[in-house]
Amino acid sequence: MQDGIVLTMRGIYKSFPGVRALQNVDFTLRKGEIHALMGENGAGKSTLIKVLTGVYEKDAGEIRVEGQDGPADIRSPQDAQNIGISTVYQEITLCPNLSVAENMFIGRDKGVGVRWKDMEKKAGDLLKSLGIPARPKQQLSSCSIAVQQMVAIARAVDADCKVLILDEPTSSLDDKEVEMLFGLMRDLKSRGVGIIFVTHFLEQVYAVSDRITVLRNGELVGEFEVQSLPQVELVSAMMGHALAELSDLDKQGSSDALSGEAFYEASGLSSAEARPFDFRIAKGEVNGFTGLLGSGRSESVRAIFAADHVTGGHVKVNGKPVNISKPVQAMKAGIGYLPEDRKRDGIIADLSVRENIILALQVMKGFFHPLSRKEEEAFADEYIKTLEIKTASQETPIKSLSGGNQQKVILARWLLTHPQYLILDEPTRGIDVGTKTEIQRLVLKLAEEGMSVTFISSEIEEMLRTCSRLIVMRDRKIVGELTGDQLNQDTVMKTIAGGEQA
Repeated sequence: MQDGIVLTMRGIYKSFPGVRALQNVDFTLRKGEIHALMGENGAGKSTLIKVLTGVYEKDAGEIRVEGQDGPADIRSPQDAQNIGISTVYQEITLCPNLSVAENMFIGRDKGVGVRWKDMEKKAGDLLKSLGIPARPKQQLSSCSIAVQQMVAIARAVDADCKVLILDEPTSSLDDKEVEMLFGLMRDLKSRGVGIIFVTHFLEQVYAVSDRITVLRNGELVGEFEVQSLPQVELVSAMMGHALAELSDLDKQGSSDALSGEAFYEASGLSSAEARPFDFRIAKGEVNGFTGLLGSGRSESVRAIFAADHVTGGHVKVNGKPVNISKPVQAMKAGIGYLPEDRKRDGIIADLSVRENIILALQVMKGFFHPLSRKEEEAFADEYIKTLEIKTASQETPIKSLSGGNQQKVILARWLLTHPQYLILDEPTRGIDVGTKTEIQRLVLKLAEEGMSVTFISSEIEEMLRTCSRLIVMRDRKIVGELTGDQLNQDTVMKTIAGGEQA
């Protein structure tokens, strides 16, 4: 390998049934470098990391690690660790009931017994040398999440780590804790450790990284030096321009509603996942939250629906103060919510199409007031026809339907409750272009009929076709609100990126 390079990945391919996750991807990591791996959801970041760490076996390509004779044969996470590749995940995988020292050395003792004093001394020395504010005998659960992350990193470094992978390490940290973690990363960088930093936070990338590799749709977009890549160009590289214009969609009706009477208003609304924010939507308006994945767009709408624990704020519906601390209260206030993760939070896979469609209405009525089978069948038949859901029958298990038809079933579930305000988070992800257009047309039709709609999509072009107002988010804060002539791709991306600043 060339001097100064600790890892190379060349021509990496990985496919799953029906999906090419990685196609001819290259990646290079140098000693003493913090290298950000960036890309939107589905770009291939996680797959590349799992190939590198032996979770997945690559279909083709070559991996070389410093100190190895020839290409590395990585078939398991243990193989990766044995040649100096360690990973610290977003979800901490240590044992909270054990001490800091035990977590640092568990599973590493090769002898008959454990020399506790030696272990604690070694742990203390390592913690001190890395500036980690923890004591060897301290129970891990008593440490902050940031310190637990740092202990996991210390454990990885002690295992003769050449390549350290940090997968979304800052997602649960506050600003002070993030800076503490960055201090540790810079210390490890000075010791020659190569760090792969996977994150969605743009400002953090520019605060700590030396280089950025961008993936999109499983392919390499490029490798860039941070100093020579303005944030707006990074956003453009990540998002691309994949979707053609559908010029026959007309959103004029929803733009007229902007100055109209508000259906929903919130001030200082916050949740366990969302920072305090203000929000208003008029009757008949289509607006949207936009920003990169991880910007806070989904967390914000989950707070509106109380899908996450609400921690503060004041809400009015139709001008009257209301308390919405549970989803059922949101539903009774006239709010419907189609979640971002269809499989996890949307469909009930083993239930039929009919049962999935009537679910929200039944929750609103209460399970002591069940719908009759005749009512259920009539409702299911109505929405199968209205939304043109392709299913063998209303008794077909929803898991047997295509992704687009599953999405239509969830949409039917909420339309059946006749909401006055409908939140759609990534309603067109993973479905064909024809169905996407149908859903966009339906959104505009609902707005014309007076419904308020919040529409979220990773594709800027789709947001511009459907929304008359865009709320732009970055690093879990609202950083702009765009209407009228501002609704163009260039302005949106510059606002997401924070202007032309690098």
